[in-house]
Amino acid sequence: MKVSTFMRHLLVTPKRIQHLGLMMLVALPMWVASMSSGMASSPNRLQKILAAGELRVCIWPDYYGITYRNPKTRELRGIDIDTAMALGYELGVKIRYVDSSFPALAENLLQDRCDIAMHAVGITAARQALLSFTTPYLRSDIYAVTSTNFSSIKTWADLDQPGKVIAVQDGTIMEPVMRQSLKYARLMVVKPPMRREVEVESGRADAFMTDYPYSKRMLDTTSWASIVVPTQPFHMSDYAYALASGDDSLLQRVNSFMEKIRRDGRLLAFAKKYGLETILIQNTPNHRRANS
Repeated sequence: MKVSTFMRHLLVTPKRIQHLGLMMLVALPMWVASMSSGMASSPNRLQKILAAGELRVCIWPDYYGITYRNPKTRELRGIDIDTAMALGYELGVKIRYVDSSFPALAENLLQDRCDIAMHAVGITAARQALLSFTTPYLRSDIYAVTSTNFSSIKTWADLDQPGKVIAVQDGTIMEPVMRQSLKYARLMVVKPPMRREVEVESGRADAFMTDYPYSKRMLDTTSWASIVVPTQPFHMSDYAYALASGDDSLLQRVNSFMEKIRRDGRLLAFAKKYGLETILIQNTPNHRRANS
């Protein structure tokens, strides 16, 4: 039985296999190059933001002096609100704020609910394993907030004593630090809707641990709060902005912007506006130090 010309083309012979192999060797580099070109041309995060005309900024609206929403006026104020607005102007995009928190920090960034978290995020090894951070711009120690009505805590040495209850907010730097530090006092981890200041004001906790901006809030907005300052540096933390890892386009652009406003004085002006100049890192990354 004769085989048609068409069918002969379908027959696989050793010579034809060799020919096909050579064709694949020639075509493969071209295919890889084409794929690489396509990947390179796909927009990065910064390009997407510029194209959309919008930067999604995660904030914690309870962070006094940082990203604080006034409960009466609903107005947002703080160093990171001013910085975000200046960044939006620099990029030529509008800012859309996304309410977040420290427990939801990583999830909101990794699930692409916001492009950047701008609420003075403390840099920790656990967070660095998941996220990327800009150059730090603030540095704060940990402080204790007590009640003038109930607490017997007057000095730093009074904190870690038998019978004392020390509160920390869930998801903050203070939680792992105090969990490791306390030997005799009991640690109370406060989760929303509970508030650590309520636990202290009510007498259920003797003190709660916080940072400089939040301790300033307690002094500015309450009549019962008293601040206990460590006699020597206890746990200094650098604060920066956080982003999802993997694409450094926005990270590099924000770092460039932050260095610009540090040099031209705007960052210092923002810090002074909210009484945070004592914890501002004013020097360049290679020579940074706290002013406190």
